[in-house]
Amino acid sequence: MIWIFLGAPGAGKGTQAERLAEHLGVLHLSTGNVLRKAVKEGTELGRKAETYMKAGNLVPDALILDLVREVLTGDAPNGCILDGYPRNAAQAASLDEMLSDVGEEIGAVINLNVSEETLVTRIAGRAEAEDRTDDDEETVRNRLKVYGEQTAPLVDYYRGRGGLQEVDGEGTVDEIEGRIREIVGARAGGAAG
Repeated sequence: MIWIFLGAPGAGKGTQAERLAEHLGVLHLSTGNVLRKAVKEGTELGRKAETYMKAGNLVPDALILDLVREVLTGDAPNGCILDGYPRNAAQAASLDEMLSDVGEEIGAVINLNVSEETLVTRIAGRAEAEDRTDDDEETVRNRLKVYGEQTAPLVDYYRGRGGLQEVDGEGTVDEIEGRIREIVGARAGGAAG
């Protein structure tokens, strides 16, 4: 079963995806990590992706989808959690088709809802802790605006398909994890509760 995490930068997708993956005993799949691993290992898809990355271009959607398929059919026999992918409705439609081809289904699409003020505070704290100067308040607010514009159609896509689960992403990491586990447990027939 596949679980998809959506949420703005700073919403806690990575943290919650890691925790749930450990709880369920499945792979936490971040497309950025998959790309870097494929490039490092010199796979055929990795070499193709590297040509785009070295040129400073975005890796095409079709190539990303092929990389995800490769992981799902090889490294993730028990399913996985997709963190930050798909990023738009076109990618979601292609992902649905590919999952059908490989006999996988989506357990739930979990959208972490966090207020803009909380997101700005979290990202600023993360930037300070990691000594990143590129995350000033204006930059963060712009990133959130762009995310909202690009992701609204994706959220609507999954809402229309009936698989979207809205989760309050405010509170402690443990509180948020508890909310997610309730959803996952219900969607997986109680196996994950």
